[in-house]
Amino acid sequence: MNHPTPTSPPDPSPPVASGWLDSLRVYLEPTSLRMLGLGFAAGLPLLLVLGTLSFRLREAGIDRTTIGYLSWVGLAYGFKWCWAPLVDRLPLPILTPKLGRRRSWLLLSQLLIMVGLMGMAWADPRDTLGPVVWCALLVAFASATQDIALDAYRIESAQVRLQGVLAASYQTGYRLAMIWAGAGVLWIAAGVESGESNGGYQQHAWQVAYLAMAASMLVGMLMVLISPEPSRVEWPPARDAQTWLRSTLIEPFADFLRRHRWEAVLILALIGTYRISDVVMGIMANPFYVDMGYTKTEVANVTKVYGVIMTLVGAFVGGSMTLRWGVYRVMMLGAVLSAATNLLFAWLAGHGHDVTALIAVVSADNFSSGIASAAFIAYLSSLTNVQYSATQYALFSSMMLLAPKWLAGFSGVAVDQVGYATFFVGTAALGLPVLLLVYLARKTQT
Repeated sequence: MNHPTPTSPPDPSPPVASGWLDSLRVYLEPTSLRMLGLGFAAGLPLLLVLGTLSFRLREAGIDRTTIGYLSWVGLAYGFKWCWAPLVDRLPLPILTPKLGRRRSWLLLSQLLIMVGLMGMAWADPRDTLGPVVWCALLVAFASATQDIALDAYRIESAQVRLQGVLAASYQTGYRLAMIWAGAGVLWIAAGVESGESNGGYQQHAWQVAYLAMAASMLVGMLMVLISPEPSRVEWPPARDAQTWLRSTLIEPFADFLRRHRWEAVLILALIGTYRISDVVMGIMANPFYVDMGYTKTEVANVTKVYGVIMTLVGAFVGGSMTLRWGVYRVMMLGAVLSAATNLLFAWLAGHGHDVTALIAVVSADNFSSGIASAAFIAYLSSLTNVQYSATQYALFSSMMLLAPKWLAGFSGVAVDQVGYATFFVGTAALGLPVLLLVYLARKTQT
């Protein structure tokens, strides 16, 4: 069988930085700055097929149950491990000889994202949802493919001890893109729409906004062209198709099981549930804002600016915490905060329309999310064998989303049945088993 010698899993826990200034200075290194730009390209499509799209659909009069089911478009991110081995090993004609393995897949996926966003711009959900759904699926599939190549690029670009820092830089670029894809698209739509509809749905306004988002993918394409291709281990040529398929499709997963044995079950359970509170709650967040009477501008300013800024702060704090205190402690903190802040949304549901209260709730929720994300990405990175970085990280990040995204599809039904407040309390309760899994995972490393 053609496969490289597997490496031992690195220990993600030991702190390496002696002071906070040293911990923060690494964010100015070239590798961190490149990851900042590439993170922007990764963060742009997500809201446009999930969060922002749910706001658009609710404004167009689509019912909450349908919006919940349409969130299953995001399951493309949960199944990306299926084609990750091809991204890991298959060269692209013309592009790969010129750009390298990672950058060629990045550029192709970004082109497809742009095409899909243009299709979403022209489709009117009031006429039929079919074109919107198909274009959203294209964007989700291409975005998931971009994530596969980008995660591998990040892992291969620096040592394990710096993965928490790169995770924070990635999250910063990602969240900046989410400001643009969240607040920016709402600002554009609000600015373009006329006053004739009294705040109702206007297709032309959303069309202009989504075309602007499609053009914004040029930033990611430029970053791919100016970024260096990371060094890679050359694989020996396969003797036949069967050998190639075995080394490409089977060996990355077999390597993970060989290294972790029975602990693999615990690791996959933790990965599959760590973000469940946030993901399940997040699908109904934008319909909640619409139903609570918040305007596009209020939602843009509060949830997509104040909230994202707090996520950035949380990501930097979380990345620095992992350098000083280790991944597991910060993961535990992030899990507690992520579940607890959902209770604030339950309070807001009974409090009523209040922009100041919305700022406080959204800021706390996003700060917690930033801490949890930085630590969790560092944890996932520590589990990979660099020889199979694209495939193995895709497996982990897919597991992170698969169960939560599936469960989130029923969120609209749940809200219709029990109301927003009870729904938010239920999403907080979903995070309780995560605390035990983090504790057990840490115990296996001691």
